[in-house]
Amino acid sequence: MLSYIRVGANDTALSGRFYTAILTPLGYRKEEVPEGIEFTFPDRPGRSPGPAAVYVAKPYDGKEATVGNGSMTAFQAETHEMVRTLHAAGLQAGGSDEGAPGFRAQYGDRFYVGYLRDPLGNKIAIFSVNPAEGVRGR
Repeated sequence: MLSYIRVGANDTALSGRFYTAILTPLGYRKEEVPEGIEFTFPDRPGRSPGPAAVYVAKPYDGKEATVGNGSMTAFQAETHEMVRTLHAAGLQAGGSDEGAPGFRAQYGDRFYVGYLRDPLGNKIAIFSVNPAEGVRGR
C-alpha cells in the first residue's frame, strides 16, 4: 500500500505552487516545514484511499533534482522482518542498496526502514512503524 511520496524540487516555491494547485482541491492540507512543503491527506469517510502525504523538497544529497534524484516512493510493511525480506528481495531482483534496513533516528523511535534503488535508479523506501515491535535503542 502506498504511504507517502517525496518529490524532488530545485525551486521549492515554484514546485510548491504547482502541488498546491492540484493537491489542495483534492483535500490535502499544506504546511511549510524546514525541509520544504508537506501535504497531508486527512482521513475522511467515503473517500478512496490515497497516499497519506506528499513532500516537495530539495534532494537530501544537495544535488539538483532530476528524475529519480529527490523522488522517493515509500511502501509500508507490517513488520521489521517484512522490511528486511522485501529489501533483500529487491536486491535479488536487480535493485541496489541505498540504506540497509534499520531505525532512522531523524524519523522517530519506531521508524524502521530500508532503502533501495530500482534498476533504473528510482528510490524506494520500505518501512514499518509497528507499535508491537521494538523501539530504537531498546
